[in-house]
Amino acid sequence: MQTYYYIFSAMLITLLFFFIRSLVLRKKSLPVKLYVEALRNENSGHFEEALATYEYALLEAKKEKFQYGGRLKNKIIEKLKVLNTIIEYKNSLHFVR
Repeated sequence: MQTYYYIFSAMLITLLFFFIRSLVLRKKSLPVKLYVEALRNENSGHFEEALATYEYALLEAKKEKFQYGGRLKNKIIEKLKVLNTIIEYKNSLHFVR
């Protein structure tokens, strides 16, 4: 009967170990962090900073080829196109006035 207690305690310790390990290792990668930072800059109206951060996030996402499957890269490329259009429009308004 005492062996059941040892087996149960070993299973409990193993489960606790894997739970703590999953909490510690659950961090976002660098391209995702950069994407979120650029999104915040874009929403704040800092388009030039967002553009630079998106470009750096795209560079980092290209380094990690197999992790994202192209979805993050496609999102970043679309954001870059939109930001370039917004910046060009904003600059053309300054010349008209």
